[in-house]
Amino acid sequence: MHKIVALWGIPRSTSTAFEWMMRQRGDLDCLHEPFGEAWYQGENPMWPRFTTGAKTTPGLTLESVWDDIKARAEKGPVFIKDFPHYINHMWDPEFLSNFTHAFLIRDPAKTITSLYNKWPDFDELEVGFPEQRALFDLLTALHGTPPPVIDSDDLLENPNEMTEAFCDSVGIPFIESALSWQPGGDPSAHSWWDGGSFHSNLAKSTGLTPQKRKYIDLDKTPERVRRVHHRMKPHYDHLFQHRLRVYETV
Repeated sequence: MHKIVALWGIPRSTSTAFEWMMRQRGDLDCLHEPFGEAWYQGENPMWPRFTTGAKTTPGLTLESVWDDIKARAEKGPVFIKDFPHYINHMWDPEFLSNFTHAFLIRDPAKTITSLYNKWPDFDELEVGFPEQRALFDLLTALHGTPPPVIDSDDLLENPNEMTEAFCDSVGIPFIESALSWQPGGDPSAHSWWDGGSFHSNLAKSTGLTPQKRKYIDLDKTPERVRRVHHRMKPHYDHLFQHRLRVYETV
């Protein structure tokens, strides 16, 4: 079986932009949240806000997704971007040994405000930070060293160097040309959620270009956002101390 690179993120972490960049490489079979599709829209959905009549897909299960990933990996190397909370009941050493793991983190002040803007009724089980940390800690315990971690702000501030560091850490070549693309791409072609409305900005972009670091004033956010942020921030901080660094940041 060929390499399966798994980037474990959380919702609204700029992970789809990273995935879009990986698609430009042309040397990987890239999958957009394959476990997430089964978690939200499979034949027996697991997401906490599921209601009768919501979309389901006969035959689509977490097990069928895993079978498909393995079949693809028999033909060539695979890259998946997904979220740990979709499959936390599947984590065992044998299953996890199939992947080359990496993590993408983002300041919860940014992810939670963005999630709230899209889904004001989001369930805290959809936020993803506790499970991301748990998987990180489990892999560290299993292997004796922490898996690579990329922070979204570092990536956006310094995309070339951070992407090169990521590629080195997971054992794939760095392809600088993959960081640029023509606008008008269609991320919805690879997104199973409502035609890709979450990725409209990505469709208009031209690549991963350096961006000035931004900050969120939580005092101006709804009380629920502040409460959830208070609970999620320690998990983010835990992974943040292990992030890849190509220059010193505060």
